[in-house]
Amino acid sequence: MHQGRERPLSIHDLNELLLVCSIVLLAAVAAVRISSRSGLPSLLVYLGIGVLMGEDGIGGIHFDNAELTQVIGYAALVVILAEGGLGTKWKEIKPALPAATSLALAGVAVSVGITAAAAHYLVGLEWRQALIIGAVVSSTDAAAVFSVLRKIPLPPRVTGTLEAESGFNDAPVVILVVSFSAAGPIEHWYVLIGEIALELTIGAAIGLAVGWLGTWTLRHVALPASGLYPIAVMAIAVAAYAAGALAHGSGFLAVYLAAMVMGNARLPHWPATRGFADGLGWIAQIGMFVLLGLLVTPHELGDDIVPALVIGLVLTMVARPLSVVFCLLPFRVPWQEQTLMSWAGLRGAVPIILATIPVVSDVEGSDRIFNIVFVLVVVYTLIQGPTLPWVARKLRLGDRSAAADLGIESAPLERLRGHLLSVTIPAESKMHGVEISELRLPAGAAVTLVVREGKSFVPLPTTVLRRGDELLVVATDPVRDAAERRLRAVGRGGKLAGWLGLNGGGAER
Repeated sequence: MHQGRERPLSIHDLNELLLVCSIVLLAAVAAVRISSRSGLPSLLVYLGIGVLMGEDGIGGIHFDNAELTQVIGYAALVVILAEGGLGTKWKEIKPALPAATSLALAGVAVSVGITAAAAHYLVGLEWRQALIIGAVVSSTDAAAVFSVLRKIPLPPRVTGTLEAESGFNDAPVVILVVSFSAAGPIEHWYVLIGEIALELTIGAAIGLAVGWLGTWTLRHVALPASGLYPIAVMAIAVAAYAAGALAHGSGFLAVYLAAMVMGNARLPHWPATRGFADGLGWIAQIGMFVLLGLLVTPHELGDDIVPALVIGLVLTMVARPLSVVFCLLPFRVPWQEQTLMSWAGLRGAVPIILATIPVVSDVEGSDRIFNIVFVLVVVYTLIQGPTLPWVARKLRLGDRSAAADLGIESAPLERLRGHLLSVTIPAESKMHGVEISELRLPAGAAVTLVVREGKSFVPLPTTVLRRGDELLVVATDPVRDAAERRLRAVGRGGKLAGWLGLNGGGAER
C-alpha cells in the first residue's frame, strides 16, 4: 500500500466514479448469488472485486488514500451495526448478556496479550507493532457474524452470545488500537482501562436513551408516508452514534444498543424497515470490502504471507479458545458450545479498517501491519466461514425445531384510534391449519381480510389459514399489543398455544 497525494475531483472524474460504482454494485449483487451457491464467504468476493479493479488488477485503478478508507469504513460499520442491532432479538441476547460482555472485555484483553506475544517472539515484530496487530485482530466482525450465524440453526444462547460480543467488542478494540498507535509510550495501563470503561458507559447510556426516545416518538407520531419510517429508524440509529462520539463515549456501542431497543419494540411498518436496513447493510458491506480491496497492493503481500499465517494460527487455535474458556468459566457453558464459540470468532472487514489507523497515524511499519492483517483475514475467513456449519453439526448444536416467526407489519390509524396489522404466515409457521375462530383474538381485534394466491376474500370464523396467507387484522389501541402477542403465540404453538403457555408475554420479534 502506497502513500500518495490527493487531487480534487472534477465533474468528469465524478461521472466516471458513479459509473464504476454502479458497475461494482451490480457485480457485487450478482456475486451474492455466486457466494451463496459456492459457499464462498461473500466478503472475499467483494474484496476480490476491489483487488481486480486495483492497480495490480484489470481495472488499473490507483487508490492509496488510507484516511478516506478509514472514514468510509467507519460510516459503513455504523450502518452494519445498526442493521445488526435491529435484527437482534432481546429474548435471545438477554440471558447471554453477561457472557457476551465478558468476552467483549476480558476476552479481548486475553486475545491481545497472546496474539501480541506471538507476533513479537515468533514473527519478530517490535512490541508496538505486535500490540497493534494483537488489538486489531481481536475484534470479531459484526457483518461476518450476523451474516453467517443467522443462516445456521444454533441454540439461542450461542447465537445471542456471539452476536452481542461482535456488537460490543468493536468499542474497546478501537480505543486500544488508537492508544497503541499514538505517539509516545503508554504510561499507565490502568488509565487506559478506566478510559475504556468510561467510554463504554457513556456510549451505553446514550444508546439506550436515544433508542427509547426514538421508539416512543415513532410510535406516537404518525408520519405522512410509510416510506419515511425506515429512514427515520436509520437516522435515529446514526444519531445515537454521533451523540455517543461527541460525548467522548463509544459511538459504536451507542448505535448498536439504540438499534437493538428499536428492533425489539413494536414499530409501525416493521417489515419494510427491516428490509430497508438489510439493503443498506448490504450496500455498506459491498462498498467497504471493495474499497479495502482497492487499497491493498497484492504484489507487496508476498513477504507477509508466512507471518500472517503464523499469527492467525496462534489467534485461531490458542488465543481465541483460551479467551473463550477463561471468560465463560463462571457461566458453566457446555464444552460443545465453547468449542463452537472458539471457532466462530469470525474476522472480516473491521480488522482491516482498524489496520488503517496506524497507517493514518504514520506508525513505523504500518504498511506491513496492514498487509499482515489483510492476508490473515482473507485466509482464515476462507477457512472458518464455510466450515462453521460443519463444526456445528459435528458438535450436534443444530436447532431446527423452532417454528418460523410471523412477519407482522403495523400501520397506525391515528384519527380512528386503531391499528392495521398486516400478517404474513411463513411456510414453517404453526398457524397453518388453524381456523380463524381458533386464533381467539381479544375483543376489539378481528381478521377482516385474507389474501391467498393473489386473491382476497373476507374470512368466515371457520376459514382455515394456510401457508403463505396474508392477513389484515384491525385492532383498537387498547388491545393492539395483546392481539400481536396472541398472533405470535399461535404462530409458534398452533391452536394449542394457550395450553402450552404461549399466550402471554411481550410481543417478540
